[in-house]
Amino acid sequence: MDIDIILEKQRKYFNSGITLSAEFRIRMLKKLRDTIKKYGDDISAALKADLGKSTYESFMTELGPVTCELNYMIRHTRKFASGHYVYTPLNQFASVSRKHPSPYGSVLIMSPWNYPFLLSVDPLIDAIAAGNTAVVKPSAYSPATSRVIEKIIAECFPPEYAAVITGGRKENAALLDKKFDLVFFTGSQSVGKEVLRHTAETLTPAVLELGGKSPCIVDSTANLKLAAKRIVFGKFLNCGQTCVAPDYILCERSVKDKFVKELCRQVKAQYGENPFMNPDYGKIINKKHFDRLLRLIDSGKVAVGGSSDESSLQIAPTVMDNVTWDDEVMQEEIFGPILPVLVFDKLDEVFTLLADKQKPLALYIFSSDKKHIREITSRCSFGGGCVNDTITHLMTSKMGFGGVGESGMGAYHGKDGFDAFSHTKSIMDKKTWIDIPVRYQPYKSEFSKFLMHLFLR
Repeated sequence: MDIDIILEKQRKYFNSGITLSAEFRIRMLKKLRDTIKKYGDDISAALKADLGKSTYESFMTELGPVTCELNYMIRHTRKFASGHYVYTPLNQFASVSRKHPSPYGSVLIMSPWNYPFLLSVDPLIDAIAAGNTAVVKPSAYSPATSRVIEKIIAECFPPEYAAVITGGRKENAALLDKKFDLVFFTGSQSVGKEVLRHTAETLTPAVLELGGKSPCIVDSTANLKLAAKRIVFGKFLNCGQTCVAPDYILCERSVKDKFVKELCRQVKAQYGENPFMNPDYGKIINKKHFDRLLRLIDSGKVAVGGSSDESSLQIAPTVMDNVTWDDEVMQEEIFGPILPVLVFDKLDEVFTLLADKQKPLALYIFSSDKKHIREITSRCSFGGGCVNDTITHLMTSKMGFGGVGESGMGAYHGKDGFDAFSHTKSIMDKKTWIDIPVRYQPYKSEFSKFLMHLFLR
């Protein structure tokens, strides 16, 4: 369907006011939940085709979180949509003040290929809960999942309410040339900059969920075995193609050698001696990214892994030791199953090093030292993170997920997601049964002078 026709119909649909009632929004969320449940097997099969994901990993990282977000929004949308009253100062007597959330209108959701179902449907859930109409543009790199998303949305909703536009760069450019009321983009920093350039032309608000090199700090007080286990899980989940995966490790020098051995042991424990024979180990999305990742591996610094299979687009979980900041693997976001290990001697070095780097989407600290944990979480700037774990901070609707600086702007999930797709109107309701005349000219009364004295003393 033509983009202009979809947009025109969505504007008319939104302007009719049908999406404003909480009952309508909840009904649509329930319909979406039922349809996703119906096509659960198709979704898993599509994720297997695009990324080699196992059924359980698809449930754990995509279907499960989407269902949790749906259930959360179904329970809370009525409360979120009702707004709330706030304190009114005495100088505005007699009146009441309230904040009232209002949907933006027609929103554009552009999603990436690494978690193609989750990162398309999660923001759509928040957009629906907030009362918007939506156009969803899934990635061309995950075509099987895009087809399933298109099928689900078409079965659930009329296109004037929610529609899917498939395709590649041509369609992306065409969509960005249109005037939406909000653009929600998840993807790379380079494309995020292009999105922001386009939205600036029409003064359209944008939420950007980007990425970056997310550090994982391990000090000498950490439980090294447990740290290695949790880092290996977070790093090599989805073959490292996760925006909040630990990009690299900063390990205290005194425990580095011992920790690298634990990492190697955990890689073999979780993925086997030959990961390519592991049916639960996925693949790189395409040949372009496969070749890019291979260029980042320095065979002389590989502690475990390093092998690849071009026919299946698989790269073994790889840990690189003795890495420096000048190595090629440290010049860009890795976004694959390669984990470099660097060292520091004192904690102050970490603050100095990170202060000169782009602000990451996530930061992880493994430590038993409460002072270290407090210093790192308060002094370092990052989108979100975990203490003594990885990834899991984004698995809750009670906390917003988003970046800062180069890693993005805005947040979503739960109430933060509802707020991201809403404009909060500040409304003062002035009563008519009294009208105190002090604000009107002429300003000569004794009462006016008394008020000035009272408020300025």
